[in-house]
Amino acid sequence: MLLALKGNRKSIGFKYAWNGVLSVVKTERNFRIHLLAAFIVICAGIIMQLSQVEWLFIVIAIGSVLTAECLNSAVEKMLDYLKPEIHPKAKVVKDLSAGAVLLTVLMSVVVGLIVFIPKIAGM
Repeated sequence: MLLALKGNRKSIGFKYAWNGVLSVVKTERNFRIHLLAAFIVICAGIIMQLSQVEWLFIVIAIGSVLTAECLNSAVEKMLDYLKPEIHPKAKVVKDLSAGAVLLTVLMSVVVGLIVFIPKIAGM
């Protein structure tokens, strides 16, 4: 009985997490843009036959951007709930969160350039 309850809690936790992913996909335009970019990069990686190590860097870069965008969305929604009116301190927090996404995207672009430029140059 105890094992059944533990397993049930895990599936409930997964359900909530999956609901969060579906929510960000449905409500956040930037997340959908990042998903489209990830799809394009994955297709390019398949066409250019990336090595296992190259895929590792690409997958980490894509996962980092999507994770940062999810966290940014969570911060923005939380602040909108706590401080619906515009507040200078809430704006700073939102800007910092958006800045984290920007930095993650820029680092991912650098990773993409390092991986793909030699492939493109060798064609």
